[in-house]
Amino acid sequence: MHKVSRAAMRHLIGRVGILLGVMACSSPPPSANAPVRIRWAQDPEALDPLRLSTPQAIEAANLIHCALLQLNYALRTFDPALAEAFPRRQLVGDSLTLLTYRLRPAARWDTGQPVLARDVVFTLKLMACPGLPNESLRMEYAFIKAVAPDAKDARRFTITCAGQAPEYAQASGNYPILSEASLDPTGRLRRFSLAQLQHWPANRAPDTALVALARRYESLSQAVPGCGPYRLTAWNKDQNLTFRRKADWWADQLPAPGPVVLQARPRALRFAIIPNEGTAWLALRRGDIDLYPQVTAAQAEQLLNSDQARRTVSLHTASSHNVVTAGFNTRRPVLADAPTRRALSRLFDAKGLLHATQRGVGVRTVGLINPVDKTRYNDSLELIPFDPAGAAAQLQQAGWRHVAGEWRRPAGNRGGVQHLRLTLRYRADDALFATIALQFWSSAAALDIPVELQPAEAATLNRLLLAGDFDLYLRTLKGNPFVFNFAPILGSQYVGVSNLTGFGTPASDRFLAEVAAATSPRRQRQLLRRFQTLMQRQAPLVPLFVLPTRIAANRELSGVRVTDLKPGYVVTALEWRQLKK
Repeated sequence: MHKVSRAAMRHLIGRVGILLGVMACSSPPPSANAPVRIRWAQDPEALDPLRLSTPQAIEAANLIHCALLQLNYALRTFDPALAEAFPRRQLVGDSLTLLTYRLRPAARWDTGQPVLARDVVFTLKLMACPGLPNESLRMEYAFIKAVAPDAKDARRFTITCAGQAPEYAQASGNYPILSEASLDPTGRLRRFSLAQLQHWPANRAPDTALVALARRYESLSQAVPGCGPYRLTAWNKDQNLTFRRKADWWADQLPAPGPVVLQARPRALRFAIIPNEGTAWLALRRGDIDLYPQVTAAQAEQLLNSDQARRTVSLHTASSHNVVTAGFNTRRPVLADAPTRRALSRLFDAKGLLHATQRGVGVRTVGLINPVDKTRYNDSLELIPFDPAGAAAQLQQAGWRHVAGEWRRPAGNRGGVQHLRLTLRYRADDALFATIALQFWSSAAALDIPVELQPAEAATLNRLLLAGDFDLYLRTLKGNPFVFNFAPILGSQYVGVSNLTGFGTPASDRFLAEVAAATSPRRQRQLLRRFQTLMQRQAPLVPLFVLPTRIAANRELSGVRVTDLKPGYVVTALEWRQLKK
């Protein structure tokens, strides 16, 4: 049986890099209106604020729209954006939280009309409205039970939350606020309460007014107006997107220097869709793009070793919360039991893969928490070893028998026989995933476990994974160090929406809800350590390692602030050096 050696893996990754002997094209200094050109690995697919299904869509939405609170990357906190201050928090009994906000008086829509409390009320109702593609948001913000505008102040409102988690003060304001006048000019949603919409029976047909609203929204979903600093001016599918800064954006009227989260320095931004890493690297070296997030380890190494390249391109690095993972389809009978999943987990050589793909930069992890987070990381757990012999032994303990060159076991009460054959899906044009896939294929083949490798273009891959058409997948999970709500990726209510593994039981769902709602740091730490133990025992996911953040940028750019928070850079801080005031 052919095996893939570590040397071959290193060779595969090395081929992704473009030799730095290629001369970078000289270009004139950027003009005042020159866009900052940024590489995206895939098209955002949709810019509908109710279904931001890709990191690129989220990044675009943050340019077009504003939230009540937005992330301050420098301080690693959420700061007031549309809200003029943090919400006033009031606990009611032992089960409710009231959060009172007030909007900035300066906040305006492009029409000149003020952003008011009724827009926030409308947005929250829209996120729960039946007939719209809001399944993920509906569940994510289910903790918000009511929203009430102030009768005397059109900019003040109070949100009622079920539970008393401290994180609600942040999560309650972290979504794009949409214009009622633009999307619902006749006020169809006003006669429905948030609770009515949240508890709309699945077998009940939507109200005619809601049907009409849904039709209007769908007709505008790719061009929903926002009150953020940028307008989308061009979108060439699978090629590029261009955003222009508004000349009369309302936040420019705030007293200088203005909140950091409302600063928007680039006059124009153009995102180039370049799936292939080698092509993206060449585009950077030729001066066709200005910022390349997540360069490969080989490319970073070449840059550091080339005086010529460093004259035009700078490299910036930081830690991250992006965990490279393999996921099992627990709905498949051969993968429905945890012992089988734990056995197969031992066929991933995480240590070798980290060295081969990241040149050893990065860190292995026992779960979805970065080991640098000393208080929350469960250091009492052992890393999953690369142990093919142990995998074979554990498969036998799970009821599998190696017979006639394959693994079989009885199919239980249904009768028949199960055969251990796997399909592994991952994104094409990504050398990291290709290398992991080849390594797993090789290790499995040595044990007579056939694995069919199925790379796919990003949009196709997402569709297949959501449909459950896979046995294993490879993906990078982008974590959030502020909110520890793992239900969207592991809760049974999110199966078919964002939970790709299909994992989830009533007991695990209750535990995930307890983790998300922990009200004290000490309790949160205890629950997160238990969560990592549970995940290693149940093994719906195999955490391989935490990626570093590596960003290569044109040296003419200032404001390249690399952060461990996704997407790894602060796009609104970028600015051409000679134009910097």
